[in-house]
Amino acid sequence: MSKRVMVIDDSPFVRRFIEVALSREGYEVVAVPDGVEALRALHTPDVRLPDLILLDLVMPRLDGFEVALKLKEHPRFKAIPLVVLSRRVGLLDRLKVRLCGIRAYLPKPLRQDDLLAQIVAFIGPAHDERGKTHPG
Repeated sequence: MSKRVMVIDDSPFVRRFIEVALSREGYEVVAVPDGVEALRALHTPDVRLPDLILLDLVMPRLDGFEVALKLKEHPRFKAIPLVVLSRRVGLLDRLKVRLCGIRAYLPKPLRQDDLLAQIVAFIGPAHDERGKTHPG
């Protein structure tokens, strides 16, 4: 079973870009358009939790900061690394990101190499050296 990454971003283009990039590397990708849908999906009984969550900061209905805080207050989700995707790169935004328990920050527009490097740094490659998938 390959490692699972959840993408929470209101941009269909960004979701598709990430989905294609990560699928090529062997990751399973679950993409949702906003924080409300993400929380609903994560709270579904018997859901297989993602190994990592990529989270846009600016979204309708529930922004990335609110999603991060809701995830970090629930013991079931505390260990899942959160990586922010955002055009907001100011010092105040970066500080808020850290205070919300988010582990890393990827500026938009995304570069595929940076995206893959962050994912591998947190959860490792989707496949081991022999080409087998890691249990997840």
